[in-house]
Amino acid sequence: MLDLARWRANLTPNRKAVLFNNAWYTYAQLNERAEQLAGRLAEAGVKRGDRVGIIAYNHLCHLDLILAAPKLGFIYTPMNFRLSDEEQQGMAHYLQPSFMFHDRRHAEAAQFFDCPLQPLDGYNEWLDAAPPAPVPPHLTAEDTHMILQTGGSTGTPKGAQIPYRQVMFNALNTITAWGVTENDCAIQATPAFHAAINVLTLPLLYAGGRVVWMVVFDPNDYLQWSDDHGVTLWFLVPTMYQILCDHPDYDYTDHSKVRWAISGGAPCPEPIRRAFEEHKIGFKQGYGLTEAGVNCFAMEVEDAAERPDSVGKGMLTLQAVIRRPDGSRCAPDEIGELTLRGAQTFTGYYNKPEETAETLRDGWVWTGDLATYDDQGYYYIRGRRKEMYISGGENVYPKEVEDALYELDGIVECAVVGVPDPHWGETGLAAIVTQPGYELDRDTLRKELQMRLARYKVPREIMFVEELPKGAAGKILKFRVRQMYEDIQNEVSVGA
Repeated sequence: MLDLARWRANLTPNRKAVLFNNAWYTYAQLNERAEQLAGRLAEAGVKRGDRVGIIAYNHLCHLDLILAAPKLGFIYTPMNFRLSDEEQQGMAHYLQPSFMFHDRRHAEAAQFFDCPLQPLDGYNEWLDAAPPAPVPPHLTAEDTHMILQTGGSTGTPKGAQIPYRQVMFNALNTITAWGVTENDCAIQATPAFHAAINVLTLPLLYAGGRVVWMVVFDPNDYLQWSDDHGVTLWFLVPTMYQILCDHPDYDYTDHSKVRWAISGGAPCPEPIRRAFEEHKIGFKQGYGLTEAGVNCFAMEVEDAAERPDSVGKGMLTLQAVIRRPDGSRCAPDEIGELTLRGAQTFTGYYNKPEETAETLRDGWVWTGDLATYDDQGYYYIRGRRKEMYISGGENVYPKEVEDALYELDGIVECAVVGVPDPHWGETGLAAIVTQPGYELDRDTLRKELQMRLARYKVPREIMFVEELPKGAAGKILKFRVRQMYEDIQNEVSVGA
């Protein structure tokens, strides 16, 4: 059954499913909305295989589109509203949607798309005037359900083609391995256009649970809603967790209903983990990528406390192997590239055969992430393959340096990248955000790092910044960190 909305409406029609704009929608109502949307889009000429886009904050239309897709056969194609105008134009030309929804805030960006536009003002009334939905097409698990933009942490995003089987098996694996049940509730606070929609929202709908839809992340509302609506599972990216932990109400909010919190999108700094430990909230480090589903590992809360750097063990239908560049398997504790194969992998990048062939090899997704595993079968993410740099002939893995930096007082966020060096070939650049009013001396910081790291791993360049550039998933955009450094160096050169 690829039609999740119809299946759930038949099974639990009157159960609360989604809260949006202070109104609860039952599973029957979600199916009705999806039927109406399919009818409306068919009336507008949308057909099987067409891409239907949306550029908006977290509006219920995102979910309506996901649930309506199997009823008409179109492909849900959300747009990243955080892209620049030039980038947005590029994605419009690349993905070429046949129909677009937009909210008021992103009306101008919607103009880049050469297709009919539907504003979300008056959206419910527009749905209510829908004709009957046509007979659903015969779809298979290999048909494309979504095209989701990759994080773009190294440049222009690509459109990952997500088949129905990925969405389904990711949900089933999550329910089974994470212990998600019909009694659970979560807040969708990360952008709905991102693969994070598959972390908890869709698994919860498969399980018959509840989802609270947050238009834009607000820490005050997140804490209040968590208490008001009996939220049991938290998912945010590290930056959001940092904001949440810094909020004055965090220490005074009742967290007793929260079974566990999981972090994703980027490595989670140790100070955040400690903040959760102080409040006795079970905390886990997640790992996933758009191309594989997005929940790739599982771990019990008790094990996560003992192995805070681990992402856990592989899912039931997703095989994980760490490989050397020649494809051979790594031994325990040997750093290599993480590869994944199974029912929840993608089918390729839309209209990008070369990039697809580079990532998807003989059914294996080569993630680009460096990892290790221990003799107990627990996996650990060590950084990005392309982020590793060579200084004086020695490999340096930025995550190791970043972990050492987070052990020092006063550091809120940091990013380490390799930059050219006339003597060593490459050296490390550490971009650091400090706590307000906290001053760090570069020489003292280097001396502290030398007590924790080999000398060649200690960054020779240190740059203090007010904030680090981030993508939609909360990942630090290291190519832009490098650009910031280059811009400063060019200014110094011109000034000289």
